[in-house]
Amino acid sequence: MHKEDFEMKIYAPRGQLIGSVHEHFDFCTPTYSVFDAMEQEVFKITGDTCAIACCGNDVNFMVLSSATGETVGRIQKQWTGMVREVFTDADNFSVTFPMDLDVKMKGVLLGALFLIDFVHFERPNPFC
Repeated sequence: MHKEDFEMKIYAPRGQLIGSVHEHFDFCTPTYSVFDAMEQEVFKITGDTCAIACCGNDVNFMVLSSATGETVGRIQKQWTGMVREVFTDADNFSVTFPMDLDVKMKGVLLGALFLIDFVHFERPNPFC
């Protein structure tokens, strides 16, 4: 069975492309590439194995520099308690990145957060 890969393009006002995020299919380890407007890979994002929120744990997606492999940030789905997780669709996320990061790439990382939410937390995941 082949699962579709997802892609999100992020635009600034007036339709200017500022970057994109591409999912790379893997059965249990979420992986994404983050590109700037010139289609140069800037970051890789790797998630926890079987990225599901359960048992009181936050789910982390580490943002790595494509150039150096260093961790430069994190997107985190925060555990909000059993009742809220089971009976509501409400989620809490945080995103961290370097303060001196270009504002357009900050916007692209926010777009990555929305794609991660959609792919891993808003739809059933039959693979994990």
